[in-house]
Amino acid sequence: QVQLVESGGGLVQAGGSLRLSCVVSGNIFSMNTMAWHRQAPGKQRELVAAISAGSSVTYTDSVKGRFTISRDNAKNTVFLQMNSLKPEDTALYFCALHTVGALTNYWGQGTQVTVSS
Repeated sequence: QVQLVESGGGLVQAGGSLRLSCVVSGNIFSMNTMAWHRQAPGKQRELVAAISAGSSVTYTDSVKGRFTISRDNAKNTVFLQMNSLKPEDTALYFCALHTVGALTNYWGQGTQVTVSS
């Protein structure tokens, strides 16, 4: 059974930093794309960043230059380093594992990030 557990969220002032972590159980981590999504109140869930099995990365425009996604296959863990945080980054952040072709997607329970102005 695949389970994803996020940690690292919290309350931070604008301009501050947080590092999110997501540990994945099971043995399919290294061969699949990992991603961070977020959902703010009243808004649709959006993709923040993704990293492929080959470590190719992609970011939504609003976080480019501020956020960095990385993975440690030995520890089945994906990270999201968030710097220069803004109040508009406030959201519930979800870790996700996307299999090839997105045929199957696994989600964590989410970790809250709140940025105060």
